[in-house]
Amino acid sequence: MTLAVRRRVRVRGAVQGVGFRPYVYRLARELELAGWVRNDAEGVEIDLQGEPRAVERLLARLEREAPPLARIRAVEAAEVESDARAQAFAILESRAGAARTTVTPDVAVCEACLEELFEPRDRRYRYAFVNCTHCGPRYTITRALPYDRPQTSMAGFRQCPACLAEYENPADRRFHAQPNACPTCGPRLSLTDPLGVSVGHDPVAESLARLRAGEILAIKGLGGYHLACDARNAAAVARLRARKQREEKPFAVMVANCESLAGLASVSGEERSLLESPERPVVLLDKGAGFELAGVAPGVASLGAMLPCTPLQYLLFHEAAGRPAGTAWLAEPQPLALVMTSANPRGEPIVRGDAEAYARLGQIADAFLLHDREIVARCDDSVLRAGSFVRRARGYTPQVIELPAEGPSVLALGGYLKNAVCVTRGREAFLSPHVGDLDNAAACRALEETVARLCDLLAIEPEVVAHDLHPDFYSTRLAETFGPPTIGVQHHHAHIAAVCAEHGVTGPVLGLALDGVGLGTDGKMWGGELLYVDGAKWNRIGHLAPLPAPGGERAAREPWRMAAAALFALGRGGEIAARFPQRNGNGICAMLERGTACPPTTSAGRWFDAAAGLLGVREVASFEGQAAMLLEGLARRHGAVEPLDGGFDYQDGNLDLLPLIATLADAHDSGWAAAVFHATLAEALAQWAQAAAEKEGVARVALGGGCFQNRILSDRLISRLTAVGLQPLQARLAPPGDGGLALGQAWVGLQAREG
Repeated sequence: MTLAVRRRVRVRGAVQGVGFRPYVYRLARELELAGWVRNDAEGVEIDLQGEPRAVERLLARLEREAPPLARIRAVEAAEVESDARAQAFAILESRAGAARTTVTPDVAVCEACLEELFEPRDRRYRYAFVNCTHCGPRYTITRALPYDRPQTSMAGFRQCPACLAEYENPADRRFHAQPNACPTCGPRLSLTDPLGVSVGHDPVAESLARLRAGEILAIKGLGGYHLACDARNAAAVARLRARKQREEKPFAVMVANCESLAGLASVSGEERSLLESPERPVVLLDKGAGFELAGVAPGVASLGAMLPCTPLQYLLFHEAAGRPAGTAWLAEPQPLALVMTSANPRGEPIVRGDAEAYARLGQIADAFLLHDREIVARCDDSVLRAGSFVRRARGYTPQVIELPAEGPSVLALGGYLKNAVCVTRGREAFLSPHVGDLDNAAACRALEETVARLCDLLAIEPEVVAHDLHPDFYSTRLAETFGPPTIGVQHHHAHIAAVCAEHGVTGPVLGLALDGVGLGTDGKMWGGELLYVDGAKWNRIGHLAPLPAPGGERAAREPWRMAAAALFALGRGGEIAARFPQRNGNGICAMLERGTACPPTTSAGRWFDAAAGLLGVREVASFEGQAAMLLEGLARRHGAVEPLDGGFDYQDGNLDLLPLIATLADAHDSGWAAAVFHATLAEALAQWAQAAAEKEGVARVALGGGCFQNRILSDRLISRLTAVGLQPLQARLAPPGDGGLALGQAWVGLQAREG
């Protein structure tokens, strides 16, 4: 007779709220094992007892067959003394304690739930909150860990007998699905006017009718509200722009499926996978030749597209399709296209509370499509371009980014623009959802709220607080209020460190940090930097040739000023007034001659602005980065060209682009000139990095900073670096721009404290 063995198993990772316990239960029952499984603050704990080969088979299958939303980081098994009293395998109540696990991100409704949603005979037919252990809200409804219903915003919804039977049945896919509900016992929809008065009897049908009539709706989602209108109604789009004070910045569009994007955008296989993934991000796609959505994404070459994520969003498209039974209609093109943009007044955080929505959106929305389930945490839509993050939030927060080494817990507070924060626990880094620009009181409060939530949820007490060097950033001032030691991290060092952190790099790298601006150690405006980085240590070994920035920060909003500065640097200041007759060219020329209010900047972003200003692409930007986006779109429409021979120069290890700018100043074909700018810049950067790599004996080149959201520049530079035997490292798990800055600050802070 074979003696029974007993193993105590610890499973770490995102393993709560994903159907992991019933999965283990079914596996153990199949293999005729005794014992139990339960959630606790560290993840999942399993006690197994039985025939040795059966125990080993379960351990072998544990990761291989795990539920789709589970993210296992470690499985630790220890032999313990057998228990003669062991009974049939069971699921035990969760055990509390200091959190060492995390909650999984919110994900889109799954296919099984969609089948119920559109089946007229199902008790959840057209129920806007259908979910199971494989889909639905997680992070945005969770107050504390372990992830159990009493610790979520579903605590106030008592399950009816039918739902409770599902919830308590380990064989059901809704076993311990914490948001489980139905029309009898769960959250409900309502449609109101801006004063909170209910309108209509069928919220979904009435909402669609209003959208088709050209109205603007505020729609409550997972991590906040969206503002929606009919994307094919140019007048409605224009009203939304006017009311939201968003003059030209592109809107994202939601369609029912990828087939519905025909004529609007081209979709590659990789892009389709992203659009249809459970995370449901906004994906930036190349516009189609017959693009017809007037006012949605003016001037730029890309369209931000997304597919429905929540049952409520699907119901709007289902209503528009005439309420067909089943899911077959989801494989066919659907004409409805909705602008779906974050609901916030200009520059403020996304709205999440109902009272907040009425107060802040009352002058924007014509009606409010609400529900009575509280949103615990703000979480905006994620935005990606071909696998690279522009904004990391819903669907990806709070996924762990594994660090190459562990150390003290660090709280990193990010920068000023596109703020996000990061906390570390051991060798785990948790990047918060996008907070936004810290130029208003609401965003600053949201930053404080985000820090408190992330630290409380993960039970982290920071031992170090990292921040940007700029003393005037709210994030910098906030760092001093926490108590632990603080560390200032230079902006561009942080950009490169973020890339190193996600790639597991602990040794030296070269870093190309290209962005709009970051404070240098000399107090000047940097932004085109070649760095040697070795953990917490770094050295600036080169930079782009500086240009004067007439008016300082104003030059970043008015590309014509940088064009004027480039002309002046070329000795062609006399052309400024004639080239920009609607601007104060003579005044700018006088400023440049005297050097008054013209601080030098090495910013790559300002070189983009100079090129855009000279080519007549944009004289004054209506949003941050607009000129560079339009320049990229112009280059993409023209197509690839060869780099300009003699278009750059090196002096004392620094890169000078004035020869390229001189050619642009005399160009007659703006499309060709935009393409030449990108091609020549990529070639110049590649040769610059190659020379430094040979000198420093380093083969890895990390690419960080917001300029690497430019796909033409990134693709050409990576191709050239690879061709000469260097290893380019891109930001993949966090945005290359300021949205990933906190990850780099955290990694530097952890290493500096350990060192």
